[in-house]
Amino acid sequence: MFSCNIVTIVFFQFLLQYVLTKNVLVLVVDDGGFEIGAYGNNVIKTPNIDLLAARGLLFNKAFTSVSSCSPSRASILTGLPTHQNGMYGLHHGIHNFNSLRNIKSLPIILSNEGIRTGIIGKKHVGPEEVFPFDFSQTEENNSILQVGRNITKIKFLVRNFFEKTKNNSFLLYVGLHDPHRCGHSNPKYGNFCEQFGNGKPGMGLIPDWIPIIYKPEDVIVPYHIQDTSIAREDIASQYTVISRADTGIGLILNELSAAGLENETLIIFTSDNGIPFPAGRTNVYDSGIAVPLIISSPDQIVSKNKTTSNLASLLDITPTILDWFNIHSNEHAFHSKFTGKSLLPLLNGEINSEQKAVFFSHNLHEVTMYYPMRAVRTKKYKLIHNLNYRMPFPIDQDFYISPTFQELLNNTRFKKPTHWYRKLQDYYYRPDWELYDVLADPEEKYNIIHHSSYNVTLKKLKMILEKWQVKTNDPWVCGTTHVLENSTCLPLYNL
Repeated sequence: MFSCNIVTIVFFQFLLQYVLTKNVLVLVVDDGGFEIGAYGNNVIKTPNIDLLAARGLLFNKAFTSVSSCSPSRASILTGLPTHQNGMYGLHHGIHNFNSLRNIKSLPIILSNEGIRTGIIGKKHVGPEEVFPFDFSQTEENNSILQVGRNITKIKFLVRNFFEKTKNNSFLLYVGLHDPHRCGHSNPKYGNFCEQFGNGKPGMGLIPDWIPIIYKPEDVIVPYHIQDTSIAREDIASQYTVISRADTGIGLILNELSAAGLENETLIIFTSDNGIPFPAGRTNVYDSGIAVPLIISSPDQIVSKNKTTSNLASLLDITPTILDWFNIHSNEHAFHSKFTGKSLLPLLNGEINSEQKAVFFSHNLHEVTMYYPMRAVRTKKYKLIHNLNYRMPFPIDQDFYISPTFQELLNNTRFKKPTHWYRKLQDYYYRPDWELYDVLADPEEKYNIIHHSSYNVTLKKLKMILEKWQVKTNDPWVCGTTHVLENSTCLPLYNL
């Protein structure tokens, strides 16, 4: 009888240890797109991301909820859209946006459950009391070049976190700064900091990185970028730092394995928003909001080396992580605010868990770039509401000085062929509503908003979008033609 009790105690101690040591590793690249082998690019070298895809589920219809760095990261870490969590624009410097102080973010929720939290690399959210991590090595206490692009430094920081987190469940969020542009902030290192750490005089050395130099003639030019020699050179530089990020991800995964944690850890790889090229970041066209998303779970068997076309949003990441840690909605009032849903059922092969629509909310990027947009996307249609459509669409600083945009700007100015899929004037000045059949028109060239045959579709999508705005307490729900007063939109008669 005594020996039986001992066996039972040992068994439950083992079971408890297993439950307590479930972990999550989140890997977020900065302005990353689909320049990844696993997503069909056969030029770029990304063996580590490709291996992660082979071990997990690859989403080819995943979207950020906002195409701007701080707002997207705040949405990832709260499960709430930008207008609901309060991070309306960039957090750093003069922009100075912050999430609302009553928001319960992932690090707060998990810390209350006894789960250790860590962040390495680009954080770009605040205030500290809303996003408090137990372990923090970010741009707030380091050089962003060192903790965001120096993959050797990142490797040692990850190792340090694992050493300090033994026998404890954890969330580790690693924000790689590649492949963000740096021509505005650190021009001496190249347009994408592709020369940083390459070992040449004045560039420093990243010991774990062997730079891969790509030929401009070999790169794959996305449809929303003009196919010119200048743009190709720009893309080739981007490829080099994407490969650096991939090498860094490989180092991180090696540290996870060396610490004996890979069989206990859910791994999520994504990007905050689209690439910093024309019609990319800061847009709600697919070229700005579609992002890579790969999830690998040690528990799942069905969805290894699989691809799903189910719609997914980065608003789903917080519900997914809470589900992984078995933190149930009926125990926490904050769950009622989520419009995203856990993606774990998809990893387990459940085919009836698909979302019918994903939503987008954008207000600003830089502090001067006020251009609120709301959108809803199904598998077939996308509806965009440009609230301040009478204003020109704003252009951010580091994108403005990029070779690709400067070429586009100057060719337009001097009435030369741009080789671009849009006219710059139409890009600046947009209608109040845009409707696209994204199956028939994936490049979103043809606005069908005034086609009477789509009136029923338009009405339905407007209703779905407004319902989401109401549910998420969107202060912009009344647009610019009405004023919100006591949950009612009162007319301004300013049409």
